[in-house]
Amino acid sequence: MADFSITGAEVKRLAQESRGDVDGNWKRWGTYLAERQWGTVREDYSSHGEPWNFFTHDDAIWKAYRWGDDGILGWSDRKGRLSFSLAMWNGKDPILKERLFGLSGPEGNHGEDVKECYYYLDATPTHSYCKGLYKYPQTEFPYTQLVEENRNRDRQQLEYELTDTGIFDESRYFDVFVEYAKASPEDTCIRVTAVNRGDEAAELHLLPQFCFRNTWITPNVYEADLPKPKLSAVSKDSIRAEHRTLGEFQIFADVAPDGSKPQWLFTENETNPSREQAVEVIRGGCKDAFHLYVVNGETNAVNPHQYGTKAAAYYKMEVPPGGQMQIRLRLVPVKEVPQMPFSEYFDRVFDRRIEEADAFNRLKVGAGLSEDERRVLRQANAGLLWTKQFYCYSVKDWLEDGPQRPIHDHSTNLVRNADWQHLFNRDVISMPDKWEYPWYAAWDSAFHMLPFANLDIDYAKDQLSMFLREWYMHPNGQIPAYEWNFSDVNPPVHAWACWRVYQRSGPPGHRDREFLSKVFQKLLLNFTWWVNRKDIRGRHIFTGGFLGLDNIGVFDRSKPLPTGGHLEQADATGWMAFYCASMMSIAFELADGNPSYSQIAYKFFSHYISIAESMNQLDGSGLWDEEDGFYYDHLYTGGQSIPLKIRSIVGIIPLFTVDILFERIINQLPEFQKRMNWMLKHRRDLNEFMTFLEHGTADKDGTNGLWLLAIPTRERLERILKYLLDENEFLSKFGIRSLSKYHEQNPFCFNVGNQETCVTYIPGESDSYMFGGNSNWRGPIWFPMNFLLIESLERYHQFYGETLRVECPTGSGVMMTMQEVADELRRRLVRLFVEDEEGFRPSYSRNERLLNDENWKDLILFYEYFHGDTGRGLGANHQTGWTALIAPILEHLARRKSE
Repeated sequence: MADFSITGAEVKRLAQESRGDVDGNWKRWGTYLAERQWGTVREDYSSHGEPWNFFTHDDAIWKAYRWGDDGILGWSDRKGRLSFSLAMWNGKDPILKERLFGLSGPEGNHGEDVKECYYYLDATPTHSYCKGLYKYPQTEFPYTQLVEENRNRDRQQLEYELTDTGIFDESRYFDVFVEYAKASPEDTCIRVTAVNRGDEAAELHLLPQFCFRNTWITPNVYEADLPKPKLSAVSKDSIRAEHRTLGEFQIFADVAPDGSKPQWLFTENETNPSREQAVEVIRGGCKDAFHLYVVNGETNAVNPHQYGTKAAAYYKMEVPPGGQMQIRLRLVPVKEVPQMPFSEYFDRVFDRRIEEADAFNRLKVGAGLSEDERRVLRQANAGLLWTKQFYCYSVKDWLEDGPQRPIHDHSTNLVRNADWQHLFNRDVISMPDKWEYPWYAAWDSAFHMLPFANLDIDYAKDQLSMFLREWYMHPNGQIPAYEWNFSDVNPPVHAWACWRVYQRSGPPGHRDREFLSKVFQKLLLNFTWWVNRKDIRGRHIFTGGFLGLDNIGVFDRSKPLPTGGHLEQADATGWMAFYCASMMSIAFELADGNPSYSQIAYKFFSHYISIAESMNQLDGSGLWDEEDGFYYDHLYTGGQSIPLKIRSIVGIIPLFTVDILFERIINQLPEFQKRMNWMLKHRRDLNEFMTFLEHGTADKDGTNGLWLLAIPTRERLERILKYLLDENEFLSKFGIRSLSKYHEQNPFCFNVGNQETCVTYIPGESDSYMFGGNSNWRGPIWFPMNFLLIESLERYHQFYGETLRVECPTGSGVMMTMQEVADELRRRLVRLFVEDEEGFRPSYSRNERLLNDENWKDLILFYEYFHGDTGRGLGANHQTGWTALIAPILEHLARRKSE
């Protein structure tokens, strides 16, 4: 084992990895295995372009994947060549439990939804230690019941979950813990511990399995010259894995606690042709051999010659009531094979890595947090690290693979993603949710990098840079959105994320300017794409499509409008001003020591002014409504601009654009200063409708001058804040809602022809079809919007300080500064997860067992969004991507408490 002290050991490993030390390849192995490969676009070769129907959960039992593999709480190398995952059977299920089950988009009453209970408990950035939990019922898994009950429910009803079926009654289930600990960068120790929570002994079959990704049936040009890899028996307790580029490894399986030895099973990771047509199958030649062997008792299904590309150590055990069984495995390079792989050293590795993980978390968590808050923070970080996934998808090869062409849009007969043939993905990427969103989404990833920056700054920088590389970014400058449609448009938050991660890369004067300079050059291309493609009238008012907000408005913003014309969006226009502000901040930073950047800084400064002017003045008042005191989307058709008076998060996004210019920096850039002074002299009219370079000082002695830039004036800001901080409008006990509660009694309705469409406040899941399948922006609380709002309020406070106070909540008589409002919003968001005086976690409020059972109540889930009134978690339940923003929120509160 590396001779590290306990304190700082993980930090040292990260430094070794960053430097590229010969013995420091700590991230080569990790929890990179997908949790769902079926039902994805990259595995879809249908003519109808409906991935859910082309490759189903049942198909995954016997059909080999093309672009990856999946499994439960799995492990793989960073190129997805060899993976480990856990298979189980309770003696009653109709299938071997090899992967997580869930409903497809068309099956669920609120879209796709995993129907399993699993949790990410711990992880370190180098994956030197990881721990996960899967809850496996001892009675037959209710596959049919889950499908039929959800099919019979409408959109007004809750989703029917596994915990609603009664399957966990009387605690008749196993808690199956999977742990990984690295003895060295290539030496992985694995423990699987099955705990019987019931009061009777129960049978359990465990099959820890290793599998090579199938690259030999339909190899792409990058793998065509590689020989077929091989798993083969070496002895009764070990097998060998051979792969040309991965290397040679030996895999050991220890005897069970009752003294029984596992039986090694072998087969090929290839499609079973007999499932599609009546053909004879070679023994041990298909993916479902272990299922056939264990569940169906077909002893001739596996390869008697003990080799293949998929292998499992088969354990059969009886776990006593309240007792546990533990199996141990080890994956180690042939050159490092120990004489006694399961000596006392094996357990010492785990003890040491757990101590180091504890020490690393203490380094990252302030002293001001409660024990429960620290628990939430640690599981948020663990989920963020567990949802890193090897993602492989070469669009050109995918399009050329099959005889059929995947159709994206039947009305236009366009081939899905055909204009992204340069796109080649083969990286470990941060996923929004490894089951529900087992593919990256550009704006999700940007938010992920904020909490990642505190855990692993190099990974955060690499991820942001990756999306701007030539084989990701389109030649026209667009960043790929997500695999369902790479050409869709996500909000332009990438520059903001790059700037924030740069600020976390070191103290002032010691930050990674090379990173900032490289991403800035590519961001210029993306900004130009936005300006050229989304400013339809050429007047600095933008239309970006649905922009990730699904059903926020009265129209499906991803499609042509039924009225004709186009939407002029408060959110798209606000995002572009936000983009300008972020780029201006970067340019100012790079201008230190290189004044030529001052010209680029002024370019974004002047563009910001143009956007603000149009947003407030175009066609008389822009997108501002003086009567209501709010920004609205406008429908532009027939030469008219019609306000769509929906008080939603789109009217809050203009607040995100607030920016501060520092006088000490301006004074060092005479060219910028000269042009800015000209604007101050000749455009005094701008202050009538925006905050245009309001001047202030950061210090009492009048030094360190500040200039404030914001789309709304101070008076307009205060009017918007009255809505924002009103508990009958946007302010919930748990954060800011995405739509004002005002619309619960006052729906906004719009007539197109003879059809009326209404937008009503819906605090939970959407009650009607909408783009996105299971998302809803008509009331719930979303973390990314709350996080950006909090940052904006703090920038306002940096300028105004004690001179700006508002009622919070509105009507309470309690006056707060912008910093106090920001911290109040943080506390409300934290309230979603932490226990109250009665042990109640609002986000986890579905089931009595989840609240009171000691084996459930401290397991935290990080949902996609949250009920606007109750805080109940909604949508994807492992969205530790952007909901991991709770981590920097908790870190900030810890610092505030310790001040």
